Amino acid sequence: MKTTVFLSFVFTSLLVIACNRGLQEGHSGHQEMIEILNMVRTRGTDPENSFSSEAKLAYTDSLLGIRRLSPERIVRYEYNKANILLELDGRELEAIKLLERLEKESKVNEMRFIRRSLAIAYMRLGERSNCIEDHAAESCIMPIRNLGVHAKPEGSQKAIALYRKLLEEDPNDLESMWLLNIAYMTLGEYPGGVPKQYLIPGLDSDTAHKVKPFEDVAGDLGLDLRSTSGGSIIEDFDNDGFLDIMVSAWDLDENVCLFRNLGNGRFEDLTDKSGLKGITGGLNMLQGDYDNDGYADVLVLRGAWKGKFGNEPNSLLRNNGNGTFTDVTTTVGLLSFHPTQTAVWADFDNDGWLDIFIGNETSSKHLRLPHPCELYMNNKDGTFREIAAIAGCDVLAFVKGVTADDYDNDGWQDIFISTMDGRRILLKNEGRQGEEIAFADVTNAAGLDKDGGRTFPAWFWDYDNDGWVDIFTTDYSFEGPLSASMAAEYLGTEAATKEKMLLYRNNRDGTFTNVAQEVGLDKTVYAMGANFGDIDNDGYLDMYLGTGNPGYQSLVPNKMFKNLEGKMFADVTTSARVGHLQKGHGVSFGDVDNDGDQDIHIEMGGAYPGDAYQNAFFLNPGQNDNRWISIKLVGTKSNRAAIGSRVKVTFRENGVQRAVYRTVNSGGSFGASTLRREIGLGQATIIDEIEIRWHGSGTVQTFRNVKPNQFITITEGIDKIVTTNNKTVDWILPNRLCFPGAPTTPDKAML
Repeated sequence: MKTTVFLSFVFTSLLVIACNRGLQEGHSGHQEMIEILNMVRTRGTDPENSFSSEAKLAYTDSLLGIRRLSPERIVRYEYNKANILLELDGRELEAIKLLERLEKESKVNEMRFIRRSLAIAYMRLGERSNCIEDHAAESCIMPIRNLGVHAKPEGSQKAIALYRKLLEEDPNDLESMWLLNIAYMTLGEYPGGVPKQYLIPGLDSDTAHKVKPFEDVAGDLGLDLRSTSGGSIIEDFDNDGFLDIMVSAWDLDENVCLFRNLGNGRFEDLTDKSGLKGITGGLNMLQGDYDNDGYADVLVLRGAWKGKFGNEPNSLLRNNGNGTFTDVTTTVGLLSFHPTQTAVWADFDNDGWLDIFIGNETSSKHLRLPHPCELYMNNKDGTFREIAAIAGCDVLAFVKGVTADDYDNDGWQDIFISTMDGRRILLKNEGRQGEEIAFADVTNAAGLDKDGGRTFPAWFWDYDNDGWVDIFTTDYSFEGPLSASMAAEYLGTEAATKEKMLLYRNNRDGTFTNVAQEVGLDKTVYAMGANFGDIDNDGYLDMYLGTGNPGYQSLVPNKMFKNLEGKMFADVTTSARVGHLQKGHGVSFGDVDNDGDQDIHIEMGGAYPGDAYQNAFFLNPGQNDNRWISIKLVGTKSNRAAIGSRVKVTFRENGVQRAVYRTVNSGGSFGASTLRREIGLGQATIIDEIEIRWHGSGTVQTFRNVKPNQFITITEGIDKIVTTNNKTVDWILPNRLCFPGAPTTPDKAML
């Protein structure tokens, strides 16, 4: 252990020295980062790195080459090799061949775990031959139907036979029961074909509260990039009025990619032209304008989950305003080597410039090499200074989510932190205490220490439109694959997990109350990537959650919940057709086609190369005739992107006055929605008042009698709304076979 820590320290030191030397010699900071990433990539190729499958395979083969191994060790090593082969891209058949031999040769006490691996290997083979190689918009969308049904049935058929054997031996094996039901569904034989004693009812039932189905059009638009887990941003990076999409993937062999919305129904892959080639990795990303030039810059976060191999640098990508980006990490003072996937942009000291808080991971296994959270304050000259220890926010925890907003309405941005340590942490911003700001840990006083368990995605939002932001997070206390927990919840058994979503309502007195159960959110989701938006323009914020964990058995659906007037939430996953069974990561909301309703992009794929999957772009068909307003805020005294500023929209709906409250930010802690405020107005025919509270300057502006259904720009200090003619995009969808009024995806009989 001491040797590992020492080598890690030496490696990090060498990188810092190399970077400093590069600066002295006038080398490009952008090229420096590319070279650093190449060095870090090489270091990660180690059999001790649980996510370096090629290295693990080579090591296992070397063990199998040792002479005079006992039969027990040979079985163990070959079993491990088979599971490593499953982690690699396209090597399922090799894994199956090895596992089938082991099954025939194994002893009774070895049989069960070998069969489990063989069954999932066949499930993976079915997914590859049907969902990946012959990908369709409905592939892996639960309930599986129409084009999602496997045309090549062998993988699922053989998996079914194995799961039935496993259930005959142990009828209470909920993991096998769940996967058996999914396998039958992939063949179009659920529920009728499932043996009654193993049937989990309701997997194909529609939701009680209906919404119109979204359609995954990523394949038609060239957005179906196949990658491992990563981040997603929807933002107008070139200020042309059309929202673009940027994606990342955590593997350092995978590039950050930019897709420009051309406004003519197509996207253009600008990865090479934008200068992003060689900028690789990044489990998450989020945008902000750090230099106040009016163009959104991007912070890329790296190293999460990788333990001692997670000492990877983050990247700050400066938007040059001409369609290109430059990595300026080493030149602005942001270079560090701590594992993370979560951060937040905010103006913490109210000086009109965006700062960055980064939540790093320190597990109990690696306390000798701690990675405290970092707070980078903007020097207003294009550089940052790190002051977390001075400000009292150098939290030491296995941080998975951070989010910022003003929970007590005192004009200062506070921080909420979710962790895998079982803690939730609320840091109150106490403003300047001398030369720098200071934070106080008010978790206990706020009542946020009452619930145990690990948590992952998190955000502030005003879900009930009372003018006080609330907190949402989800439990992530898994100890293995998630299938058993999901089966238990559907069956309503005592084995159902107690780990649920958490919704902390703001009591307006500095305290919070968990109201998840009373609003219908006491459900298991195991979310990773997640975000919120208003899918039907009723003025209440809904959410979409990407689920999963590294285990291949964790075939559980992503979830969508609709907010019912701030009083309840309804699971609308099935009717919305967004229950993707593949692992969901970065989620972003935005009206990408400028038609007035929000669409959703989600970065798909797991941790291993063999678990890479196509990303999805869910097009909102329009849920109703509710009105909307899209507002771009431009700060002058406040930060240019207006992050942290508050928008209050007041209107009458059916004769009753109501208000909608929004804060300018990118939403949740994993995935980044547009900073443009896209606000639903219900049936309002006129907006009585738009109130802007500019964060930082404290300026308040009001605008009255504004027409709905338009795109507007409001600039701080200018008492005139500018209407922008953002053209609606008519997508060019060459693979669409439907006609007006037909189902969004054709039945096979139509082909």
